[in-house]
Amino acid sequence: MSDVDQTPPTELSMGEEDPLSVSAVADLTSEIQTNVSRVIVGHGEVVEHVLTALLGRGHVLLEDVPGVGKTMLARSIARSIDCEFSRIQFTPDLLPTDVTGVNVFNEQRREFEFQPGPVFGNVVLGDEINRAPPKTQSALLEAMEEGQVTVDGETRSLPQPFVVIATQNAVEPNRTYELPFAELDRFTKKLHLGYPDPEEESDLLGRTVGDHPIESLEPVTDRETLVRARRTVASVRVETPVRDYVTRLAGYTRERAEVGVSPRGSISLLRVAQARAAADGRDYVVPDDVQAEAPAVLAHRIHTADRGRDGETVVADALEQVPVDPDA
Repeated sequence: MSDVDQTPPTELSMGEEDPLSVSAVADLTSEIQTNVSRVIVGHGEVVEHVLTALLGRGHVLLEDVPGVGKTMLARSIARSIDCEFSRIQFTPDLLPTDVTGVNVFNEQRREFEFQPGPVFGNVVLGDEINRAPPKTQSALLEAMEEGQVTVDGETRSLPQPFVVIATQNAVEPNRTYELPFAELDRFTKKLHLGYPDPEEESDLLGRTVGDHPIESLEPVTDRETLVRARRTVASVRVETPVRDYVTRLAGYTRERAEVGVSPRGSISLLRVAQARAAADGRDYVVPDDVQAEAPAVLAHRIHTADRGRDGETVVADALEQVPVDPDA
């Protein structure tokens, strides 16, 4: 028998410890962001977006040109929270079992044993995910949605917390595979880093000409504390007017795009809005939280037939046109 847990994961009921206070979550978020900034110069808004996705039980897709710090950002987050980190280097010849794991026959014990793949980690870096074919990419679908993996008909739960931070090469389109829409929808956010400005790049060069700062980065929290923080975030209040506002935003995208925001997208938006509220020290969500998170959460879930009108444009229009209070 495998030593990998086969009990369905229930992160929000893990352990007997109480959730953190909202103020403790706000302090924790600030500490992680400050720690990551020791490695990642600039990009404070992107780091904040990754943290609200992490606290909101979501996954992140980082898309940009090579060399701007996507992988280093994922490593910095993992080191800061002191969780088990694993890395999957996606290549054209990667197989689904290279991601999920495989049953191997043990000659001594005369039975099959499950050898877990790199997906069995707390923070899983999927590096250059679009270099692998769709069949291999789809190995993450069950893991990202349900926190479990099924191999040879047997389902095994993944360690909690579980988050995928994937990077995607935005160049060389002839050497990469487009992510299936169903997989894109499982990423809570799609983010872009961009190039640093000259002052930030000069600072970066000064930090890295010797030993890289990632090598000396120390954690500021641990797995148990992160789970408690996530439980706190899940309890942040979302009143009916805010839920109705998110529903109207999603409806706007469905009316003006070939494929609009799914209910999964609406749920993801509310979860990260809860995380943003907690990071700001509030135990309730306000429309500003929704508006701050909407572009990163919704745009990649929208497909339009009009090449001149992409998902980002549709979301921007929705935020401008959809009233917070329709009766005002």
